[in-house]
Amino acid sequence: MTATQSPVTVHQFTMRFSSTPRGARLARRLSEHCLDAWGVPYDSDAHDVVTLVAAELCSNAVRHGHVPGRDFEVRMTASPSTRTVRIEVTDTRGEGVSLLAGPSPDGEGGRGLLLVAALADRWGCSPRAGGGPGKTVWAECTAYPA
Repeated sequence: MTATQSPVTVHQFTMRFSSTPRGARLARRLSEHCLDAWGVPYDSDAHDVVTLVAAELCSNAVRHGHVPGRDFEVRMTASPSTRTVRIEVTDTRGEGVSLLAGPSPDGEGGRGLLLVAALADRWGCSPRAGGGPGKTVWAECTAYPA
């Protein structure tokens, strides 16, 4: 007698967006919808955390990674078996990400990656896959209950 393994479900969403505030808003809205469809409901703390992390990464891609005429890409992968959602935002600007300067005390910006660092389980930056110009900033968050 052989045991049948249940299939491992991994959800994935990938889309390019215009490198504008409107594109960042649309990316956040679609991320919210995907999370709900994947079993991380709208009214949960995990949904709020992952959405905020995705919104900050998209906002940074528009604000700091913008290259005229180039889009940014969002890829989200959710794995209920590992309880993790991974958000990857790729832009076409080659400069890396830095937390060294930090926000100015009276400034309106500069806190996005501090929020990502505080909320995500892990995050980082890597060169764009495929050898093209740019970078991918990624974050992983626990989103499913144990």
